[in-house]
Amino acid sequence: MIADRYFLVNKPYNMVSQFVSSHEVNLLGDLAFNFPEGTHAIGRLDQNSEGLLLLTTNKKITKLLFQGPIPHKRTYLVQVKNAMNKETADKLSAGIEISAKTGASFKTTPCEVKIVEKPVGLFEMGKPLHEKVVTTWITITLTEGKFHQVRKMVAAVNHKCIRLIRISIEDIKLGNMQPGEVVEIDESSFFEKLYLN
Repeated sequence: MIADRYFLVNKPYNMVSQFVSSHEVNLLGDLAFNFPEGTHAIGRLDQNSEGLLLLTTNKKITKLLFQGPIPHKRTYLVQVKNAMNKETADKLSAGIEISAKTGASFKTTPCEVKIVEKPVGLFEMGKPLHEKVVTTWITITLTEGKFHQVRKMVAAVNHKCIRLIRISIEDIKLGNMQPGEVVEIDESSFFEKLYLN
């Protein structure tokens, strides 16, 4: 029996989290890495989001990680337009009404929101913002991931999401990985860092 394999990817901006699409888009197969047959993404990041994406050949992992009895933490580094104050961050932390994919409204589960400094040496993306544009960097740690949830949350408190980077899933961290970089890790480390044992 062939052993399953596990990969960490820093998904670049403007790439979809899949290997096949009927649209003309950048795909995971365009990365400079030879993934084995049967590799798939565990959970997704939308086309305009960046950061940590987990890939594996193990078909059971998605269910274990995202549909199991224990919620798993995901942390996002988010750049929003305009200055965000602590009161607004606290409002996001407490849970906020957003629209669900069905169009109904939905209150988010309480989460952890912190206003932070822009990380030193953060990889740049696309066209730089005009120097006069005021932005705030925050981290949001969630245990749920509804459709476009983080973008909808910041929009609900009148901030536009400019960049959205997933920086960790439980104890697996993006660290200094550059956009498009792929790192393979062994099964025991993968399970241990995601608390799947």
